[in-house]
Amino acid sequence: MGRVYLLDCTLRDGGYVNDWRFGKDTIKGFGHKLAKTGVEMFEVGFLKGDTFDEDRAVFPDFESLKMMICPKDKQMQYVGMVDMSAPLPKERIPRCDGSCLDIIRVIFKKDKIDEAYDYCQYVQNLGYKISVNFVGTDMYSDTEFVEGIQKFNRLNPFAMAIVDSFGLIKRKHFMRLVYLADNNLAPGVTLGYHAHNNLQQAFGNAESLVEMNLKRDLCIDACVFGMGRGAGNLNLELFAEYMNENYDTKYRIEPMLEIMDEYLNDIYQKRFWGYSLPLYLSASTGCHPNYAIYLAEKDTLSVKAFNELLNGIPKEDKAKFSKDKAEKYYRDYQENFIDDRETLSKLMSDISDREILILGPGRSLMDNRDCIEKYIAECAPIVIALNFDGGEYKPDYVFSSNMRRYAKIQGKTSAKCIITSNMKDYRKADYIVNFSSYASKDIDIIDNSGVMLLKLLIDLGVKRVAIAGMDGYSGQQRVNYYDSNLEFDFSSVAEKRNHLIAKELHAINEVMKIRFLTPSIYEKSMEE
Repeated sequence: MGRVYLLDCTLRDGGYVNDWRFGKDTIKGFGHKLAKTGVEMFEVGFLKGDTFDEDRAVFPDFESLKMMICPKDKQMQYVGMVDMSAPLPKERIPRCDGSCLDIIRVIFKKDKIDEAYDYCQYVQNLGYKISVNFVGTDMYSDTEFVEGIQKFNRLNPFAMAIVDSFGLIKRKHFMRLVYLADNNLAPGVTLGYHAHNNLQQAFGNAESLVEMNLKRDLCIDACVFGMGRGAGNLNLELFAEYMNENYDTKYRIEPMLEIMDEYLNDIYQKRFWGYSLPLYLSASTGCHPNYAIYLAEKDTLSVKAFNELLNGIPKEDKAKFSKDKAEKYYRDYQENFIDDRETLSKLMSDISDREILILGPGRSLMDNRDCIEKYIAECAPIVIALNFDGGEYKPDYVFSSNMRRYAKIQGKTSAKCIITSNMKDYRKADYIVNFSSYASKDIDIIDNSGVMLLKLLIDLGVKRVAIAGMDGYSGQQRVNYYDSNLEFDFSSVAEKRNHLIAKELHAINEVMKIRFLTPSIYEKSMEE
């Protein structure tokens, strides 16, 4: 059996969680503590960009990186990563003199393999060890993977790595990739493995790789606390412990736990990573995890709808995420056109000449009950609840454009239900109106139920409405909703959502007068 190296990539791959903004003291302290663990390799960060920020683990040149790692630990090798989608200019890479990086890892997609080869050759000629990392290795055919290995064998690199970019390589497939690599890599080349954990395969695959007892050396990537985008990565502390128990290694776990406690726990509390249903769906449908992250932030799709949407993304776009594409596929899915003229006619006859009270699910419903009940007693309005059952107010109607919210209403209200046509799973509602007719043009609030209902009421001929419980979003978690079961954390985008909704309400107020019965962030926009 060859030697097994552990490579910590927390500051580099974990940096996707917090935009690499760990802070100067953390970056320096992390390296010093990691050196105490006995881990053989430390990936300090990305080599890219043009501007140095000492608080980010991204380095535009070697001098800035050197400041963050000196003094180096003699027992640990220091690693930097270059991404061929935006490589560090070659002229910024000095000849290796042992004072900074020891290894440079080069990651590339299939369409960049020739550029990657030239770059690796250049870097190797400067005296650095190189690691060749095949991004999305599962996207290669067997022939393409073998030919890629044979191409880089000519350089006799330090390592070549299988990279499970989307966290979807299961053990049987992984074993086949390992056999292909082991039987085609030149003798002496280390076989690397970089895992993501969307399907919880990282530990099992790494374990099976070690247990194959290959004659060549292995290099296994891991992150302290499993830190990483979405579902995260292989946990360094867990795999180091496995190695200690089974292969008589001497990794010290305590400094890893101190790193978790002192440097990473605060980040984790603010920006969760770990196993989740959206990340499972992205992996199982072969999609880039950023699609899952983007769609999950909408908090509108049922599991079935989420899965349908991801499955419907064309194969050529699944592996390459862009926000524009994600917005397009989300809007296309939501805009499930129906002819709702008959529905609108029925609603108009019931609603148009009545006072209307809209109940949002905000916490102000709890604090202003007397005011709301007085208005109901004096004006006898039609009461429409937004995305919840109305609680003690017993609404006449419930309006929803959100599948997840609407699912929680089922069986809890006798009110008539008005839903939008994107709600494909709920065709038995009392009224279904066409989604695209009332959707916002701004993708960030495309399906905001409050805005959509107000636009619908304009179409029904309503001239004025009263609103309670449409408080606006808060930057603090768990303070937005009347019912804690409705909670969803919009704290990171609260200001943006409030601004966009206020802009919509201002335009609506020009056509249909809006009166707020309870305090609302949006009330000021009515006065401007």
